Amino acid sequence: MCLFSFSFFVRGQSLNHFFMFSYYGSKSRVVDYYPPPKHNKIIEPFAGSARYSLKHWENDVLLVDKYEIVVKTWEWLKTCSPNDILSLPDISKLKAGFDLRELKLTEGETFFMGLNAGVASTAPRYKISKFSAEQGGMKTYFKRVAANIHKIKHWEIKLGCYTELENETCTWFIDPPYQTGGHAYVKNQIDFISLGEWCKERNGQAIVCENTKADWLPFVPMKDMVGAMFKTTEAIWSNHKTNYDNVQQSLFH
Repeated sequence: MCLFSFSFFVRGQSLNHFFMFSYYGSKSRVVDYYPPPKHNKIIEPFAGSARYSLKHWENDVLLVDKYEIVVKTWEWLKTCSPNDILSLPDISKLKAGFDLRELKLTEGETFFMGLNAGVASTAPRYKISKFSAEQGGMKTYFKRVAANIHKIKHWEIKLGCYTELENETCTWFIDPPYQTGGHAYVKNQIDFISLGEWCKERNGQAIVCENTKADWLPFVPMKDMVGAMFKTTEAIWSNHKTNYDNVQQSLFH
């Protein structure tokens, strides 16, 4: 999952596409560049914030992740009502340093709040940062989640490893911790040679995310990304032809 995705709100306005919760490596900035699904079912074996599935939410969706907190957050979102979202405390109304666990919320609510308190983090941050405390528009964000929560009610969510999945004929959107830059993830120990072979064996359509520093599949450049510290290039591998097979895009110079 990419190091440079950053999705949050400034003065109540979304910088990117809609997301259910903030998470390190979200594909919010690049989701529109990936090929559309060729099958009615999408499987994301490294689910994270599942931006590809959210874009194509009408499809049958299976989210799988080894990180229990990500899975429990999705499970809570799947079962909660719009009012459950709208009733949550506004993070921007809490003082910097406040510990969200003092609110005595349910486990799912606490994970959801913690992920959004720590912008693009790899784990919930229970203490409110000065940045989070100063952000406006959290209630606007909650309203957008509540208005879209119906989109995931038919999804299936599982805790597990990609190696455990049946090789279905579907669209596989495979966004693992990156070979270079994925060390921040809680579940980041990947045998990339084995993963590469697994990707090539998928039935149906396989779309694999990485950056151009990776060498475990013959990735092709897709889109330049500018981060806070340096620039990288998002890359893609697919077992179907894509728009990037013969053309290198360079949107930033």
